Amino acid sequence: MKFSVKYIGLFLGILFFLFILLFTDLKPGHPEVTRTLAVAVLMATWWVTEAIPLSITALIPLVAFPMLGILNGKEVSSTYINHIIFIFIGGFIMALAMEKWNLHKRIALKILMVIGVSPGRILFGFMLATVFLSMWISNTATTMMMIPIVMSVIVSLEETVSGKNMSKYATGLFLAIAYSASVGGMTTLVGSPTNLIFPKILTLMYPGAPETSFADWFFFALPITLIMFAAIWLVVYFIYRPKEKWTGIDQQHFKEQYRELGRTSFEEKIVLSLFVSLALLWIFRAGIEFDNFRIPGWSSLFGHPEYINDGTAAMLIGIILFIIPTRSKSAKRIMDWKTAHKLPWNIVLLFGGGFALARGFQSSGLALWFGEQLSWTQSIHPLLILLAVVTLMSFLTELTSNVASTQMLLPVFAALAVTSGNNPILFMIPATLASSLAFMLPTATPPNAIIFGTDKIRIGTMIRTGFLLNMLGIIVVVIVTWLSGEKHFDIVPGVMPDWL
Repeated sequence: MKFSVKYIGLFLGILFFLFILLFTDLKPGHPEVTRTLAVAVLMATWWVTEAIPLSITALIPLVAFPMLGILNGKEVSSTYINHIIFIFIGGFIMALAMEKWNLHKRIALKILMVIGVSPGRILFGFMLATVFLSMWISNTATTMMMIPIVMSVIVSLEETVSGKNMSKYATGLFLAIAYSASVGGMTTLVGSPTNLIFPKILTLMYPGAPETSFADWFFFALPITLIMFAAIWLVVYFIYRPKEKWTGIDQQHFKEQYRELGRTSFEEKIVLSLFVSLALLWIFRAGIEFDNFRIPGWSSLFGHPEYINDGTAAMLIGIILFIIPTRSKSAKRIMDWKTAHKLPWNIVLLFGGGFALARGFQSSGLALWFGEQLSWTQSIHPLLILLAVVTLMSFLTELTSNVASTQMLLPVFAALAVTSGNNPILFMIPATLASSLAFMLPTATPPNAIIFGTDKIRIGTMIRTGFLLNMLGIIVVVIVTWLSGEKHFDIVPGVMPDWL
């Protein structure tokens, strides 16, 4: 079935591309508008059906845009490597270093040792560890790392707790891990691949737009993460909690696992120090303002602070990891190129393809054309448009790659904002966050797919629990954006910003 869908998608994409190219004319006298739409529809079809690898589809603009006269090859190529890409690469190098020296497992077990061993506390502990780790390392890696720890706890519990009660609780525990990974990834720019798409597409479409710093994003998204963390804990606990009180497991279980890790190694201490340093460099680079109180950023120590961005900090720490020697016989440096080969270059290419498509939307005039078609939204209240945008994104990403959905739709939502007389950021950031609010289907996010692959979850169970959390997430994102958008991003609903 999956095989046939791919072939159908392959031919449908080509068919749509040729039909738009040969039989439509969106803007007479401006063929580049129609040609850009043809390329976008081809890429969207192939991304949705995964007709060919997503990263290969992302390379289409490199060929199509120059040949169709949309953009020259040099300009298209430059969108594939930029400071946003290097934030991702630097963050992932740090994640690989944590995994290489087992620091991520030590952090997770330490949290569980502190939290306690009642059903609610174990659930809370696993969620807290997952949320924290997924803020900094890949949601997929976080979920994969937590699964064996969860499994070992479940095995221990099954020795003393009745099977039916344990089976139900285990289901909730696995769901909570996947959902926490997605929610934790919303918190930082590097937490989820989709988060980094927003600032680059914004600046590609609107060169005068303000920079979105790591700190801006973190302090805006953190309340959403905390509220969703509480919501997930409450929903999962009250649906899946065991009916009878259990005994026979205590903190000693986690202490034994922690003891097996041995003493904290020199390499772990170095990675932890650099991990904390990277977080602090990101948070305090541009300075932080609290009403009339301001903490100046460390970039102001340099002659041209505007030259320094979050990619600079990411690569600084990434390079240091390759320099510091180890005391281990198994490796010469904290980080080596053999480990760095695990970098997901396919995601890097996928980023680049979305950025190239966004540049095409803007330079060809397709974004403006979309905006003109949406002129009827001027009479609709911005809050209703915001609700529709977040809802659409949340449910669409259940069926498609959340990265691909974000790449495709952010330029459209930006045009919608301008046409309705609003700041593009009002719709673009919530839409980006909503791409992580996909809790219903295994296909929605890698964490969902991973926990479904344990054979402990039925798809009906995931849909019922996930639908409730989807709806809660939509409401939370809309309300937080509406209430705090002005404070963090100078968003005033119904008012066009000066830089636009």
